[in-house]
Amino acid sequence: MQRFHYKQNRFKQLRAFCNTARSESMSRAAEQMFLSQPSISLLIQALEKDLGSHLFDRKGPKLHLTNEGKILLDLALPLVEGLESLPDTFHDRCHNTVTGTLNIAAGESTTLYLLPQIVDRFTRQYPQIQVKLHNVPGRQGMGMVRTGDVDMAVGPITEIPDEIWFYPLVSYEPVLITPRGHPLAKQGKVSLQDIAPYGLILPPHTMSTRNYIDIVFQQHNFDYRVSMEAGGWEVIKKYVELDLGISIVTSICLTGKEKLARIPLTEYFPERSYGLLLRRGQFISPATRKFIELLDDNALESFYQGTFTADEQSND
Repeated sequence: MQRFHYKQNRFKQLRAFCNTARSESMSRAAEQMFLSQPSISLLIQALEKDLGSHLFDRKGPKLHLTNEGKILLDLALPLVEGLESLPDTFHDRCHNTVTGTLNIAAGESTTLYLLPQIVDRFTRQYPQIQVKLHNVPGRQGMGMVRTGDVDMAVGPITEIPDEIWFYPLVSYEPVLITPRGHPLAKQGKVSLQDIAPYGLILPPHTMSTRNYIDIVFQQHNFDYRVSMEAGGWEVIKKYVELDLGISIVTSICLTGKEKLARIPLTEYFPERSYGLLLRRGQFISPATRKFIELLDDNALESFYQGTFTADEQSND
């Protein structure tokens, strides 16, 4: 086996490699490490020479990992993350307190309706941990988990990539919401054919809820009419209350205080499971560990065993 040289620079080399791999850019890696781009390039070149492997291919403006680069990232990223968080972990062990920052990515419905009570309990129990919520769409949140920009994401997911671990926490049913007194509210049970003639108030296509509605209607060979496009579940609920249209939402966003009728649609739309998203093999910081333990005592054991499998769930 080839002997590795310049061992005193190994951590810096791996940091440069991991930051470049996550951002797909040496210039961004340089900004993150407060170095020049040529310095990042030299560190990666030295690492490639030591390992005897080509780690990146350039395709257009972005760098992409080779197969060898993907293997190294799986091995190196938990080590780099662990070493970077070493001061906080050391302090926590010495003083029996948990400090640091917890970064969570979550979509609008998760941020508004699922997380408030959980975050309130967490911050009361661990006041020395700063919680940062990143309100982003589901796909973007999963991307931030992949790149290590957040410690975890919380929400639903449509497809689970091999490198992502998902642990369901709670499920909600899809429902049709209408103004009270609406003709469909009097039926009790409705079909997609019943819904089709009425104007729907829906989120934009940037939210996967809209795309999922498209798929379900197409599968049943029905069209639907959009009377209004609005971003935000609170906005959609308010305009349905004003009798400007009807909508299809997940029951997580319904508090029971709305002046709305709700009709189940589980015959057409499956329940949506909300849960934890982590990158397989990632380093779990003390702050992340405490948050996961607060949610479910069995989640961490499942994560480390790597044996958990989940059915495909819908995305936010």
